Amino acid sequence: MSRFLPHRLSATAGAGLAVVALASFSACGEEPKPKAAKPAAVGGKLAAEKPTDEAKPEIAPDGLVRISKEHDTWLDTKRKAVVIDGTVCLREGQLEMFACPKGTKEHESVISLNCLPEEVHAGLLAVGAKPGRPVKFDPKYEPATGDIVDVYVQWKDEKGEKHQVRAQEWIEHAPTKKPMPFDFVFAGSGFWTDEESGKKHYQANGGDFICVSNFPTAMLDLPVESSQANSDLLFHAFTEKIPPKGTKVRVVLAPRIKKNGAEAGAKPVAENEPDEK
Repeated sequence: MSRFLPHRLSATAGAGLAVVALASFSACGEEPKPKAAKPAAVGGKLAAEKPTDEAKPEIAPDGLVRISKEHDTWLDTKRKAVVIDGTVCLREGQLEMFACPKGTKEHESVISLNCLPEEVHAGLLAVGAKPGRPVKFDPKYEPATGDIVDVYVQWKDEKGEKHQVRAQEWIEHAPTKKPMPFDFVFAGSGFWTDEESGKKHYQANGGDFICVSNFPTAMLDLPVESSQANSDLLFHAFTEKIPPKGTKVRVVLAPRIKKNGAEAGAKPVAENEPDEK
């Protein structure tokens, strides 16, 4: 489906693609649901099904289309990106993640995001990103693959001034003491099946969302070897570059869509700052 996306998406078309992608992707991990009953006949004719408010996409004033009923996740139809709101949750220490879903792995992530990774995955599919595969360790190490996804962080400081940086600026590469030099790739995580219920679950929902240590469950990972062992962790929080803990942030995932063999980045601007909540 993603091969036929136009360069720019209208808000309505983008919302429709997000709904289709989410439904298709979720179907990979859920048992089939029974078909809805046909509408009852009224006066010998079928009663018309009235559209509900739930079926209408919520379009924010800045053009973002909400793709989650319960989480702060949007589609940026203009820039072909996925947008998520969250907060700074850690400024010091070793890292295994850059960002995790709220309530999972905040003790080793810089940012906690109000999202469900499987919905973000569907959003990336809707804007044309193609997942590769997660890292492999057996019989030998094979790095994660997939489209490169540029990760940007937007926030306001105490004076109300807007800022935007690449996620790499907040991640210190321990050997060089400089910002992390590697890109994130759309590895795509995977599903595991509950043996008792038979239900499938998207693995990255457990916390392995935007990773700087290699995990076979990661949705976004690094395409280079990065150990999970505490003694060998390559990345730390870049404390002096990160705003105070609790700062509200907006994270933008902008895949580099390949066109005619070349990569095209979709660099967002700082106007989509996090809402004041």
